[in-house]
Amino acid sequence: MCDSHKRQTVRRKLLFLLPTLSGGGAERVVITLIQNLDSERFQIGLAVVDLRNAVYLADVPPHVELIDLNARRVRFALPGILRLVWSRQPDVVFSTLGHLNLALAVSRPLFPKGPLYCARETNIVSLVNAAYRKPWLWNLAYRLFYRRFDLVICQSRAMRDDLVQKHALPAAKTVVIHNPIDTERVRALAGTAIASASNGKLRLLSVGRFSFEKGFDLAIEALALCRRRDIEWTILGVGPLWQEMEALARSRGVDDQIVFGGFQSNPYPYYRRADAMVVSSRFEGFPNAVLEALACGLPVIATPAPGVAELVGSVPGCILANEISAEALADEIAHFNPGLRIGPEALRPYELAVIVKRYEEAFG
Repeated sequence: MCDSHKRQTVRRKLLFLLPTLSGGGAERVVITLIQNLDSERFQIGLAVVDLRNAVYLADVPPHVELIDLNARRVRFALPGILRLVWSRQPDVVFSTLGHLNLALAVSRPLFPKGPLYCARETNIVSLVNAAYRKPWLWNLAYRLFYRRFDLVICQSRAMRDDLVQKHALPAAKTVVIHNPIDTERVRALAGTAIASASNGKLRLLSVGRFSFEKGFDLAIEALALCRRRDIEWTILGVGPLWQEMEALARSRGVDDQIVFGGFQSNPYPYYRRADAMVVSSRFEGFPNAVLEALACGLPVIATPAPGVAELVGSVPGCILANEISAEALADEIAHFNPGLRIGPEALRPYELAVIVKRYEEAFG
């Protein structure tokens, strides 16, 4: 075999870094990518800071090397990540989730110069930082250090514009690659039977973490304000505000209309039985739950939050409220008539093959 042919068949080494394999959207996207990247072109390793409570462990393909960094926090894992990159000398180091990305950016001078350092941003940075005690300090850190990445993958234009305009990230170092949706997988899993819904009810669904940005307090207030007693609303997810949201539902007199379903490893049968998904977010990166809803043909009623409006604003049958408020959301819910289903054309820009190809091009 000649040398030129050998060079053509050498696989590029990719090292993916994740904080956990818990049930989050970022973790789901990375698992989907490593399952579908061309294994003849890429040799893939996946290093995880903390494998406790891993939800997606069984979904890691056999050809992917899984590396347990065995740390409780990103800062404790940094020495192990440094050793790993220096010893493996990957062609691409790929990280996702803001705190891990920022830690790598700050410590970039300690890493070897050879690899392409690529970060996947998961949310609109300035809005996330606004929730911290010293947002100016976080914003400064992004301005100073994020430019150390060779490439930052943004899920939406709103996310990219925020980094470029407010955090001085050079536009040439960014690329917008939307999240993928494995439509066949979602539809296959949606066929699993669950308990049937009550007859005559408008069945609404929300999915996400119980945290401030998801705005479940707005959803509960909207349900109280719209005064529709024919609504059965299922909210799937876990998070720090779960008990607070249950208490709010009781205080607003709508707890008998809401089912708090917790985390579901297979939420898609709930999509199948629902009449609409409600997204009450204050801000989003690029919500996987909305893509999954569209894959199940489910209309979406949403606040015009950055990251959401870009996804559903042009989809016929989906509804954007006039503003991010309980009142605006309540008005749309009060006038919603079920029956419409979303066609497959809405998902063509996010098809798995399309998005995986974009990532392969970014990795070289």
